[in-house]
Amino acid sequence: MKSGLRAVLAGATALAAVTLAGCGGSSANGTGDGKLDVVASFYPLEYIARTVGGDAVNVSTLTAPGVEPHDLELTPKQVGEIASAKLVVFEKDLQPAVDEAVDQNAKDAGFDIAPAAQLEDTGADFEEHEDGAAPAAHKDKALDPHFWLDPVRYAAVVKAVEDKLVSVDSANAAGYHERAKALLDHIGTLDTAYKTGLANCKLKTFVTSHEAFAYLAKRYGLTMVGIAGFTPDAEPAPARIKEVQDIVKAQHVTTIFYEELVSPKVAETIAKDVGVQTAVLSPIEGLSDANSQETYLSLMQTNLQELRKANGCS
Repeated sequence: MKSGLRAVLAGATALAAVTLAGCGGSSANGTGDGKLDVVASFYPLEYIARTVGGDAVNVSTLTAPGVEPHDLELTPKQVGEIASAKLVVFEKDLQPAVDEAVDQNAKDAGFDIAPAAQLEDTGADFEEHEDGAAPAAHKDKALDPHFWLDPVRYAAVVKAVEDKLVSVDSANAAGYHERAKALLDHIGTLDTAYKTGLANCKLKTFVTSHEAFAYLAKRYGLTMVGIAGFTPDAEPAPARIKEVQDIVKAQHVTTIFYEELVSPKVAETIAKDVGVQTAVLSPIEGLSDANSQETYLSLMQTNLQELRKANGCS
């Protein structure tokens, strides 16, 4: 198990070096350097574009560090970047402002990764509703957008972006294939580490402030309990807080997880009331000043360590 985790960390370091090599240009407006101008809508897709693209691309991201992706509003400059980019990598229905800008300004350049991610209805509550009120009935079930927290789904999106880059810029196909293979190898190691690390746990339930981890829970045999639904900074109803407290007590949950980009106040309050600890479980939606040197791979490895610790995994 430890050797697997070391391999993931070593891979994260190596890929960080590759990523930095491709970060020379940050504007999607074009620099005349012959590189492919790529816009990525938020961090998990930016990481793929930078890592697979390497020194053949200029990548910009629409979601700045420290900004919650669900709340993104675009500036006129960002809309201009979308309009002039050769490739816009985004996930439809995650960020409405991005969907609208791509539809109006970059239909040919837009690349929606949702089909590759094979999104599902995981049962997570993504409806906005008044405090204490039940969600309204809807004909269509909400598809969970948080594919990147499942390494297998993330790998499928890496392959899709690789194929798209090759189709747009065939002259650099060899480099795209090489870097994508390296990234996919590291993601495979990560998947193995999760399978092994979460196979024997005293507790199978974990509690989070944001229902972002349903795919991860399903992949590795865990049960996620979310305090809030799709919007991580939404104020949960008192009835929901009481439900979570009852689950924590009944199942002897040791930890209430919160995330970096939103206030931990609700998680800390629940934890204090039931006498358990708090810890960060990153949804990896974006980087912040505190973790700006991390990568998708290193953050996923840290999440695994936190889950193992909280759930008593051997």
